[in-house]
Amino acid sequence: MNTLHKYDYIVFLVYFLIVSSYGFWIYYKKKTATADSKDYFLAEGSLTWWAIGASLIASNISAEQMIGMSGSGFKLGLAISAYEWMAAATLIIVAVFFMPVYLKNKIFTMPQFLSQRYNEKVAMIMAVFWLMLYIVVNLMSILYLGALAISGISGLNIVGCIIGLAVFAILITLGGMKVIGYTDVIQVFFLVLGGLVATYIALNLISNNGGIMKGFSILTDGASEHFHLIFKKDDPNYMDLPGLSVLIGGMWIANLSYWGCNQYITQRALGASLPVARAGLLFAAFLKMLMPVIVVIPGIAVYYIIKEKIPGISADNLLTSSGVQDPNKAYPALLGLLPVGLKGLSFAALTAAIVASLAGKANSIATIFTLDIYKKAFNKDAGEGTLVNVGKITVVVAMLMAVGLSLVVGNALMGEGKQGFQYIQEYTGFVSPGIFAMFILGFFWKKTTSNAALFATVGGFIVSVILKFLPGMVDLSPLYNYGWAVANSSGVFEIPFMDRMLIVFAICVIGMYFISIYDNKKGIVANGLEIDAKMFRVSTSFAIGALIIFAMLVALYSAFW
Repeated sequence: MNTLHKYDYIVFLVYFLIVSSYGFWIYYKKKTATADSKDYFLAEGSLTWWAIGASLIASNISAEQMIGMSGSGFKLGLAISAYEWMAAATLIIVAVFFMPVYLKNKIFTMPQFLSQRYNEKVAMIMAVFWLMLYIVVNLMSILYLGALAISGISGLNIVGCIIGLAVFAILITLGGMKVIGYTDVIQVFFLVLGGLVATYIALNLISNNGGIMKGFSILTDGASEHFHLIFKKDDPNYMDLPGLSVLIGGMWIANLSYWGCNQYITQRALGASLPVARAGLLFAAFLKMLMPVIVVIPGIAVYYIIKEKIPGISADNLLTSSGVQDPNKAYPALLGLLPVGLKGLSFAALTAAIVASLAGKANSIATIFTLDIYKKAFNKDAGEGTLVNVGKITVVVAMLMAVGLSLVVGNALMGEGKQGFQYIQEYTGFVSPGIFAMFILGFFWKKTTSNAALFATVGGFIVSVILKFLPGMVDLSPLYNYGWAVANSSGVFEIPFMDRMLIVFAICVIGMYFISIYDNKKGIVANGLEIDAKMFRVSTSFAIGALIIFAMLVALYSAFW
């Protein structure tokens, strides 16, 4: 079993003291005389572009990436990097087209946008949807996968790890978005540094201390089957990443919904000016280009080390108690090779990633519940101090619920050889198509009505569930020839979840179009937004940065097609 040396604990303690002290300093330095809900939930006007960009990445890169995506790198290879690299392109689109709409119309929460654009019914339904999604899928998965990783590195009991992470995250979150935003800068530093150290150790091990460039060359040659970005239909991994859908299909829906219609993400930029928000999103896009080096290459390296039987990591390191190989153990197994001190640094990096993501999620849960449910449904006359206190109570309650779910169902959903990252993507995909459809049509088609939005909200979820469980009722093998169905490990033909998202999105858009046309003929007038073409103009520096990122993406996909 892996254990931490006393020097590793000292390194971790230094990290903990730095983050905690800086958080308290930020809290008291920027504390206002009156408790203001917008200041607490949004840090209105106080986050710089680099704090916004760092906070976006710190909140996004958590256990599901460090552990789950490394596990997917072990099983699928470089193709899983599409989530990161396509996200870089998505962040640019969000900066250009989404942020101006939010900021021009003074949108502070996603349900507020739905209320302003459609009506309170749509907003309330989606507020409940988001709360369930954030707690049941996101908070729970981050806690469980994070605790699994920390337990694997340190040898500590997984239950203790879950509780410890939750308590640490609560302390950070109770300080409000300002504390989260600025402490995330430190979290990103530890995250990137620890991730790069792990990658260095892996590549240096492969090259027998010959350096990382030699190690990477050996890795690309010796594990060439793991260096394809696009899978063919007969590839066993096609179910997870179905070919061109990664470039022109469901991946865009997943990314645009996540980065552009997600309180958890957009909250960091909603309190800033448009130039600052755009600069922060562009900075985050550049950081996303680096992420596969930190979270995917280590997983591929573990695959190669086990395949070639290089001393250091054996297949036994990845076996569960039932003898099943667990990809989620690939990254912890690699970190177990680190020397004293560096293991403590990686321990701190993992904790940083997990806590930052937990804090961001918890703050978004508190924001939505307090401003979009409590204030509207329970106490319309609540004062600013009451709202802040309700938000803090919500943080604690949500984290306790996530802890309970992690302990009860965490292993059943994400253990025994399952890919934690893919679990999160698939179940988030039950609501992503409908959410994205109602947002994109709400932005750019003035005739879209609230009835159409309700169809996308509820109908999209129902269609997603039907398509998920359709293989048990209908033989989908005829769809194989058209690339829409693939046989799973049990020989049953299923529609890959990324293609399901594309199908559901198309159904939502078509349904919304006809419902809106019908409503318009009945005289129903849709609520509009303040939009003009000038909003979408960008600065020269932003345009140059965006072009650099797109050029990098073209080069990467050309090299690893």
